Amino acid sequence: MSDTHEAPRKDLVEKESEREAVEEASGLSPRLIFETIRQNGEEELDRPTKALFWSGIAAGVLISFSVLGEAILRAHLPDTSGRFLIENLGYSLGFVLVILGRMQLFTENTITTVVPAMINPSVACFTKTARLWAIVLGANLLGAFAISAFLIHTPVLSPQLVSVINDLSHHATGMGAWVGFLRGIPAGILIAAIVWMLPSAQNNEVLVIVIFTWMIAAGDFTHVVAGSVEMAVLMLQGQLPPGAAVFSFFLPVLAGNIIGGTAVFTMLAYAQIKPEIEEYPKRG
Repeated sequence: MSDTHEAPRKDLVEKESEREAVEEASGLSPRLIFETIRQNGEEELDRPTKALFWSGIAAGVLISFSVLGEAILRAHLPDTSGRFLIENLGYSLGFVLVILGRMQLFTENTITTVVPAMINPSVACFTKTARLWAIVLGANLLGAFAISAFLIHTPVLSPQLVSVINDLSHHATGMGAWVGFLRGIPAGILIAAIVWMLPSAQNNEVLVIVIFTWMIAAGDFTHVVAGSVEMAVLMLQGQLPPGAAVFSFFLPVLAGNIIGGTAVFTMLAYAQIKPEIEEYPKRG
């Protein structure tokens, strides 16, 4: 029997620049994407309360451009069978502003900050996560009501545009608690998908955000923060009672978004890479 050895495999990539090109072309592995989101989540958990609050206010204000963008397109497009799909591109505007501006949007933080809690399921970590969720959600709501009051009680919008916004708002908040809850689940999944795809988007961040948020609008799914602008618009005009706003719209959609973004997408994404990740240092 001959004493032969397998010849060493020849590395086809010889230059360092070529190796870098291969790494860039292959993209991030699921484990590295998870680690990127984990680090972002821990950074968010350690941010000061005042920074979280004002960033959340800004997100609540700027997400109104999703409602405005959709309303402007509807007001100026001809009433054809394809108008619905085109006008929903305007819904992406607010999300582009908020996500690329790194502002505190509640549905994003139900994802990034829950990853450290999955790695280190301690009371301290859950407490920090709950603190961040409460601050950001409250600030988003304040921002949504502030911008809605400005849009409704000043002449900044034409009567035609206000009428279109009211129509959109009645549709968004009037589907009932159960339907709103169910439609909030796919919206949460799609927002989570954006968070998980951005680290490997490679300068295509805007395209990723536009496609997935357009799907939320085109699918007639419900998003708690963008929908809070529509809720506030109607409440400030006396067209939506507080009880109906809270129990028929806000809380059901909030629950649906959390379940879709956290319990469904994030847990499944974590399960696929759990065997690959090393033990992370425990946080106190």
